[in-house]
Amino acid sequence: MFEKFINNRFAILYIIPFVIGSLSVLSFQPFNYTFVNFFIFPILFYLIVYIKKKSKSVYRKKPYKKNLFILGTVFGFGFFLSNIHWITNSLTFDENFKIFIPFGLILIPLFLSLFFSLIILFLGSILNLNFHSILIFSSGLAVSDYLRSKILTGFPWNLWAYSMSWSTEILQILNKIGLFAFNLLVITIFTLPVIIFFKTSTIKKIFSFFSIILIFLSLFIYGSHKINLNQKNLENSTKRFNVKIISPNFKLKYNISEKEIKKRLEKLIKYSDPKKDIKTLFIWPEGVFSGYSYDEILFLKDIFEKNFSKNHFILFGINTFNEEKTGYFNSLIITNNRLKIIQHYKKQKLVPFGEFLPLESVLNRFGLKKITEGHGSFLKGYDQKNLKIENLNILPLICYEIIFTELIQSSSNDTNIIINISEDGWFGNSLGPYQHFAKGVYRAIEKNSFFLRSTNKGVSAIINNKGQIIKRLDSTEAGHIELEVPLIKNKNKTKNDLIFFTLLITYISIFYFYKKNNEN
Repeated sequence: MFEKFINNRFAILYIIPFVIGSLSVLSFQPFNYTFVNFFIFPILFYLIVYIKKKSKSVYRKKPYKKNLFILGTVFGFGFFLSNIHWITNSLTFDENFKIFIPFGLILIPLFLSLFFSLIILFLGSILNLNFHSILIFSSGLAVSDYLRSKILTGFPWNLWAYSMSWSTEILQILNKIGLFAFNLLVITIFTLPVIIFFKTSTIKKIFSFFSIILIFLSLFIYGSHKINLNQKNLENSTKRFNVKIISPNFKLKYNISEKEIKKRLEKLIKYSDPKKDIKTLFIWPEGVFSGYSYDEILFLKDIFEKNFSKNHFILFGINTFNEEKTGYFNSLIITNNRLKIIQHYKKQKLVPFGEFLPLESVLNRFGLKKITEGHGSFLKGYDQKNLKIENLNILPLICYEIIFTELIQSSSNDTNIIINISEDGWFGNSLGPYQHFAKGVYRAIEKNSFFLRSTNKGVSAIINNKGQIIKRLDSTEAGHIELEVPLIKNKNKTKNDLIFFTLLITYISIFYFYKKNNEN
């Protein structure tokens, strides 16, 4: 029965790859069943070698390279369909977009699956059931993730490294080696159990499984030491700033009136509960003044001045108009109690179709526009310095800018706090807000800075510089969380991907060294 199934071309090329690709979603937030990856990677590895072996017999009617391409595509489709199907929820807020839901559900995962298809097509001819093939397999998948993070606008969502988000101890190595090097290491570890298929001694197989335990244990001990040491440093920290993060849980809708905007502000003030004598930074989410620009909310100036004092700074997301380019930026601003802008950040990483329309001049002719409110695409922000108020040196990130580790790498060493604001109402009651939130843990560790996140209908939180969640509001909760945040400044922060490329070259060199020896 099993032999019949394993020799079934449809099962090998379609059923199994799709199933294991889909199961990957269980390894990420909010499930965190990381152990499924110890089955997914060995099975995928074995399937590639098996197809290579059988293509000349069982699958001889179909070209061998085509089989590998199909395998990669089906696996990738299952991976992306299960992991990002929730993005189509953003198409439900405008009747004109609902027709595109089937296309978004199928075409986006299908397009992204090419990152798996092409690398598996390449790996197919060189993989065998041996140790050094594990290195080239891991390298290939890690390169695929790296390219996905960089090509076009980049989409580094749910890299395999993010399946470890539940263990802040193991993640401490991120600060030393960076996200992509860590991603390569976890792929290697997840693949090691494939040794059960190798024709090698039982001792070597036992040693490989023992190695997995030893690696995780070593990382856990190292991380625990770093976290304990950090706790002592935080207790001795003298520079602090009082921060309140507000999560209003507003309903996401278009075309709200000025009266509704005023009611929103009143609710935000209620949740903020400002104390006039306490110097405080209030952090409100992106999109609290839905569809309105900064100039259009100036009629609220008196309400701000009445409820906030000179000791208060209010940070929130708003559209800002640029007269020179005659367009709008998706912005993060910090104002005083008179609603005067003190600091201003313009979003640099815009969401394709969500905030800008690729080939806009062409697609506009077909009546298409960006998903967010308004017809024109947002202008792209340019490189700028951190936002500074008092003794705060803030690295600002709007919405899904949280997923781009290069924004952390290129930021100033003087950064002592990271602030991320987001409108996660676009994704409804789905996996999206939880997957989105998990990225903040990684950015905090990479930068060794406190990470403050304010969302509407998402997970708002205060995360310390070692990725530990200090306080949190879930997506269904409304209110505020408050903390006197220690302002940590040091040079122990990840700067580039040099270690990733060093590891990559090492892996490839070892592979070709053993491959050449075997051929001789």
